[in-house]
Amino acid sequence: MEQYFSATQKMEREVMFPSLLRGVFPQQEGAAPATGGRADLYERYQLLKAIKPVVEKGLASVTDQSPPGTDADPASDEGADSNLEERLSHHLAGLQQVLTHLTRDTNALTRRYSQILEQISPSEGQPSW
Repeated sequence: MEQYFSATQKMEREVMFPSLLRGVFPQQEGAAPATGGRADLYERYQLLKAIKPVVEKGLASVTDQSPPGTDADPASDEGADSNLEERLSHHLAGLQQVLTHLTRDTNALTRRYSQILEQISPSEGQPSW
């Protein structure tokens, strides 16, 4: 989680002009292909920014929105309790995979943004007026 938060904070600090990412597609080495089609880096930036508050809120928002009647009969959960450790392990592994993927995409986007800035900034030999 710390790596994910660090990567998103770095992205937010460095990406000052997200519009520079419009029409720029991820390079193969850094980011996985977008699900449901090819999204440019601007769309990925918007998605990564939208996901961050959800991750920060954590489970509190999920448990607050549980449907009514889920607390019905604690005795009916006894069978489910026998494999809680296995279920927890499965879900934590899934969460780790998602956070690793998000961190990788965030770092790739930040690197690509830096490359774009290097391409458009004037060289050191020229005056920047």
